[in-house]
Amino acid sequence: MRHVRVEQGESGQRIDNFLLRRAPGVPKSHVYKLIRSGQVRVDGGRVKPTRKLVAGEQVRIPPMRTAVRERVRVPDALAEAVATAVVVENEDYLVLDKPAGLAVHAGSGLAFGAIDALRQAREEPSLELVHRLDRGTSGALLIARDAGRSRALQALFRERTVDKTYRAIVVGAWPDHISRVDLPLSSNVEHAGERRVVVTPDGQTALSVFTRERSYGALASEVSVAIETGRTHQIRVHAMASGCPIVGDERYGDNRANTQFKRLGLARLCLHSTRIGFEWHGTRHEIDVPPDAPWEAMRRALVGAPAGGDAPPGARRVR
Repeated sequence: MRHVRVEQGESGQRIDNFLLRRAPGVPKSHVYKLIRSGQVRVDGGRVKPTRKLVAGEQVRIPPMRTAVRERVRVPDALAEAVATAVVVENEDYLVLDKPAGLAVHAGSGLAFGAIDALRQAREEPSLELVHRLDRGTSGALLIARDAGRSRALQALFRERTVDKTYRAIVVGAWPDHISRVDLPLSSNVEHAGERRVVVTPDGQTALSVFTRERSYGALASEVSVAIETGRTHQIRVHAMASGCPIVGDERYGDNRANTQFKRLGLARLCLHSTRIGFEWHGTRHEIDVPPDAPWEAMRRALVGAPAGGDAPPGARRVR
């Protein structure tokens, strides 16, 4: 039997999640059984699994056999590269300019992600993700100093009070008549277990506002995208549904078009998180993360591409 004091950064965390973080490998069903049977107590009293903890409280934790997890080490070069990509930091959070192709966390066959690299390089194991970016998406990723601050910042995302803006390079000429894309989205599981998101009448509300910033003739367009909701793959699906999938999108794009753009040097998902804005402790925080040098190289490649001709395969017109 051991007694653990709730730290300031853990205040507001549910008791079930508090225990699960301290019991790697223990089945959730067993953790809930311990709570409901009264073997887990907070300041001597029984609690429900949904009980939120307060800093300074004492949690009694009965003996549990936990699995031993081998610590995965991120290659030093990658960890240092991620650490140098931090563009803003203060006592509450960091903002990372996440590289394209790097997952935000381990899982789905990946041993580590950006958060693991950052924790290792900075020797700050308490760092926590506030939100997610797709593996192929680069740009602004908000990371909290600890779990308590992460929950508080995540609440802003749930309340839709965070402004989020992206840049994307899309296939073909973006239609002049399309700006506000208000198409509900649903996620399901396709063959081989691949999750896909589709537009369905009974899906969740999803709103994206597209503005064409640059035109590369019939070949491609660069657009800024402000999103008022944060659905999975929202921008990618809305761009595809508008007739101009994002260049390099291997899930919702067109293979023939992607092959053509790869020959020009656009060999990634051309989506970048450029801006996050929110109110925090009475102060407005605006973080801009402009596209980097590789993005500029893609722009130059598009400018230098042969002029004229038809739109590449994969582009279609939506009326």
